[in-house]
Amino acid sequence: MLVKTFGSAVYGIEATTINVEVNISTGTKYYIVGLPDNAVKESWQRIESAIMAIGFRMPRQKIVVNLAPADIRKEGSAYDLSIAIGILAASGQILNAEITNYIILGELSLDGSIQPIKGALPIAIQAKADGFKGIILPTANAREAAIVSELDVLGVERLDQVVGFFEGKVSIPSTIVDIDDEFVNKINNYEVDFADVKGQENIKRALEIAASGGHNVILIGPPGAGKTMLAKRLPTILPPLTIEESLDTTKIHSVAGKFSTSEALMTIRPFRYPHHTISDVALVGGGTNPQPGEISLAHNGVLFLDELPEFKRTVLEVMRQPLESRNISISRAKFTVEYPASFMLIAAMNPCPCGYFNHPERECICGSAVVQRYLSKISGPLLDRIDLHVEVTPVEFKELSNGQSAEDSNVIRQRVIEARKIQKKRFENNKDVHSNAQMSSKAVRDICLLDDTGKKLLQAAMERLNLSARAYDRILKVARTIADMESSEKIQPAHIAEAIQFRSLDRENWMG
Repeated sequence: MLVKTFGSAVYGIEATTINVEVNISTGTKYYIVGLPDNAVKESWQRIESAIMAIGFRMPRQKIVVNLAPADIRKEGSAYDLSIAIGILAASGQILNAEITNYIILGELSLDGSIQPIKGALPIAIQAKADGFKGIILPTANAREAAIVSELDVLGVERLDQVVGFFEGKVSIPSTIVDIDDEFVNKINNYEVDFADVKGQENIKRALEIAASGGHNVILIGPPGAGKTMLAKRLPTILPPLTIEESLDTTKIHSVAGKFSTSEALMTIRPFRYPHHTISDVALVGGGTNPQPGEISLAHNGVLFLDELPEFKRTVLEVMRQPLESRNISISRAKFTVEYPASFMLIAAMNPCPCGYFNHPERECICGSAVVQRYLSKISGPLLDRIDLHVEVTPVEFKELSNGQSAEDSNVIRQRVIEARKIQKKRFENNKDVHSNAQMSSKAVRDICLLDDTGKKLLQAAMERLNLSARAYDRILKVARTIADMESSEKIQPAHIAEAIQFRSLDRENWMG
């Protein structure tokens, strides 16, 4: 007897419906075809044990399972449940026409319990698009999938629950998520705040400019100056996630298996903080079975690289292209997957190996050649992609002991939102550009117009600092953002002057 059930496979952040065809005929062997990987091939032992554990029998006949389309590689253990239900239906142990109305997914344990899977949200989105009535999946993934409306999301704990449901003996309530409660009431729910930061007004100003225009930042300063503390607070002043951004971000974390099962949606911007020993693949994504890397997990949020010169040069160089294109393509012989990677980069570094080069009080013990070699670990092309170079100096005792409270993140965020509104209106006809940092070179020429004083000021800076064409664009973008923050229609010379100040690493006393 031939029976069809339906599963799903995730490639990149999109899902593809998989037909699970089970045929039982005369013979004694089990076969599974359709490009299964080892995890799928090993499912026989899990399925047999789970079926017997709930009091049913595994047919001692020839069983052929075909996972179609057969030219797409099937990975992971999520097909266990759909194959098990197919075997029970093909052997006549359960009879129900409802089986074909549901996507059925879950990893089986030997006792018949069902373990969580990855990628529940993109799978649910595709199930709705393909016209399925509902989706049956592990309870741990049900809230995530229930974000998709007009789809029955049935969370199950055991195989016998699913069998009972198709036999009409068990009722499984559909999981329902209140989007308002889950999303609107939880946005901006951060544990840290800019109000905690004493002093450092110039750094706060730089981070507010960065947040207002979506610019990348590098913080340069001695140990203990507060670089990491400031970086961790950057997401708190970014505009709240929109529902579309939240869905995109949740899909990536769901596919990577990094999503909390207690939540239904990501409601705050991600902050990723990889260690400097990270590999190229872990940062940008890839592997034998491609997975999203840290740059994709930081999509719509912040990627923080502390101790930037300690990262392997190859790791930093592979990041150059995603910084420009805001996505990453991972190509294999038979397929290509694409992950979004639109993130704000914030990097931090000491000015030299000992950490005290250019320090106002402590003396640097590194020779000039040592400092130059240390700084040269970061390539010029990568630095050119970072808009703001910010010097962080230690906070003096009188500022630390000052009892006055600083501006909190909510106040700063409101100013950032106002600046972003101006940019949203400016780029309303270009769906690929949302902030000043994303402007193309052509757009910079059209939008960032200077008066004669501004041109002369910028020309002098370009010649004195020997800046590249890309750095020229960066200065104009930052100046445009500063103008937006002041609701100025034109870029004033003062805006250009402030933007030029944020090119510390281009100055002679830094780079030799």
